[in-house]
Amino acid sequence: MIIPKLHFEYLRKENSTMNAIKMGMTIEEAAETSGIGRNTMRKLVDWGKLPVLKVGRKTIIRRDTLERFMTVNQGRNLLCQDDVRKVE
Repeated sequence: MIIPKLHFEYLRKENSTMNAIKMGMTIEEAAETSGIGRNTMRKLVDWGKLPVLKVGRKTIIRRDTLERFMTVNQGRNLLCQDDVRKVE
């Protein structure tokens, strides 16, 4: 089977896009990725424990920041504001 060149280029571009890892995630994506609930994730942002980027109304959490946050707070109760360590 011969695949036309244009179709092949489309498939290659689509495949490379699917393999790309996003640096930033919305609160919903960060919650899904980490297993932390959306409301808890919003609380952490509101408490200033998890730094974010604001783009208009959208809140973006960097992937590396989320990983660092989870490492620093391993074993801590994320629902208790005083127990959660802030990351920079």
